[in-house]
Amino acid sequence: IHMSDSPWKNIDDYDPNLLDDPQWPCGKHKRVLVFPSLMTTVIEYVKPSDLKKDMNETFSDKFPHVQLTLSKIRSLKREIRKLVQEDCGYEEPTIAMAYVYFEKLALHGKLDKQNRKLCAGACILLAAKISNDLKRPEVKHLIDRLEERLRLNRRELLSLEFPVLVALEFKLHLPQREILPHYRRLCQTT
Repeated sequence: IHMSDSPWKNIDDYDPNLLDDPQWPCGKHKRVLVFPSLMTTVIEYVKPSDLKKDMNETFSDKFPHVQLTLSKIRSLKREIRKLVQEDCGYEEPTIAMAYVYFEKLALHGKLDKQNRKLCAGACILLAAKISNDLKRPEVKHLIDRLEERLRLNRRELLSLEFPVLVALEFKLHLPQREILPHYRRLCQTT
C-alpha cells in the first residue's frame, strides 16, 4: 500500500458521514433560502458531467491527500456492494464493514489508481472473514469472485491483505458509530 503523509494521524478520527454527505453532489449549484418560518433549498439544473466535475474538484480541494476522486470512491463502493451482496450473498453489515475499511484507507491516503481495486478486494475479504464464520470453501469462493469481478490477481490480493490490516492498525472490530450510518443507508436503498 502506498504510504503517504496524511493529515489524518489517527485511524479513530473516521467519520462515516464524510464521504456520503448529501451536500457533496450539489456544491455551488445549491441555494439555501431562509424565511421567518421556513428554510428551503433550491438546486439548479446542472449537466451531470459538470456536477461530477465540480464535486470531484471540491472533494480534491478539501482532501488533497486522497488520491482518488469522490466519484471513483463511490463507484468502487457500488461495486463492493454488488459483489458482496449479489455475488456472495452476504448481508448489509458485511458491506458496511468493507465500506468503513475502504473509506479509512482512502481518507488516510493509502489508495491510488493502481491499488484501489486490490485494496477494495482486501477490505471485502477482511470484512467477510470478521463478520461471518467462513470455512475454507467459502473463503475460496469469495476469492474466486473477487478475482473474477474486480479482475484481480489472486496472489496480489492475498499479499495485500496483511498490509491493509496494518494500515487499519489491526482494528477490524469497528464501533457501532462507524458502521451504523452505512448500514442505515444500505437498508434504505435496498
